[in-house]
Amino acid sequence: MGYKVAVVGATGAVGREMLQTLAERNFPADKVYALASSKSTGQEVSYGDDKVLTVEALDKFDFAKAEIALFSAGGDTAKTYAPIAGQAGCLVIDNSSAFRMDVDVPLMVPEVNPGSVASCLTENGGRNIIANPNCSTAQLVVALKPLHDAFMVKRVVVSTYQAVSGAGRPAMDELFNQTKGIYVNDTVQPEIFTKQIAFNAIPHIDVFLDDGFTREEWKMTAETKKILDPTIELVAHCVRIPVFVGHSEAVFIETERPMTEKAVRNLLNEAPGVIVVDHRANEGYVTPHEAAGEDAVYISRIRQDPTVPNGMVFWCVSDNLRKGAALNSVQIAELIAAQDIRGR
Repeated sequence: MGYKVAVVGATGAVGREMLQTLAERNFPADKVYALASSKSTGQEVSYGDDKVLTVEALDKFDFAKAEIALFSAGGDTAKTYAPIAGQAGCLVIDNSSAFRMDVDVPLMVPEVNPGSVASCLTENGGRNIIANPNCSTAQLVVALKPLHDAFMVKRVVVSTYQAVSGAGRPAMDELFNQTKGIYVNDTVQPEIFTKQIAFNAIPHIDVFLDDGFTREEWKMTAETKKILDPTIELVAHCVRIPVFVGHSEAVFIETERPMTEKAVRNLLNEAPGVIVVDHRANEGYVTPHEAAGEDAVYISRIRQDPTVPNGMVFWCVSDNLRKGAALNSVQIAELIAAQDIRGR
């Protein structure tokens, strides 16, 4: 028996990607509801290549009609409606940061901690809510998982180069409009970003905290600890770059146990969700442009770090709208379906 699925935020970039991914992967859905704010009611969105769904108002929807809800509508919306859905017996997979650090909400990446899925159920002390991690965290922990299992990762230093789509459709529009405007000598007026994003790099994502780090950087530390291992020390520096889709990361790791480049390469080659493309040649690596539209986490530029014992460096790229958001949510739903978990 299939599931009745609701997609909340269906008119947004990630919501549309969720609908596309559900269809592409043939998720066993008997019924799919597209939900958004009341101003979007009546709009049509695509579900796969040949189906169109009419958007319904989120505030009027009865979540008792759905068994799984994929949320991609922001933290405030999630805080209001995810508990309502959970109390109605609907299993919520939320893409916002609203519940990620709650002790009774599992934070999941299926390739890393698939055993967490049943802990969301109210009968197991949960709230029928599962949280999706930050997009930059998701791809990082997929790469770290096999290395941590084999060598015990103790410290990670990561610099991210994040696409504007991580800030939503208006941010993508801002990059497009600024780029176009610069070519005709228009004055650049930042609205979504703090400074010009076209032909620039902004070392600032999310709000600043008292210690000088940003909330985006804090998320990567806290979420990696919750998903993978609380003993891992991680420091991040997050940068927004003028790329539409695809997050990139330069990752430096230190491990407890000795490792060789060959062993790291072999483990990553065999890891679920990872594709290694690493040739020491001019085109022997993957860029965010090439990762866009793909499901995998791509690893390139693997080499030993000679400055620390048991150190390794690599380049990590993934489509932030897919593995960082929509795909990860659908993969969680697939785990629910594979185990025939129901919220009621």
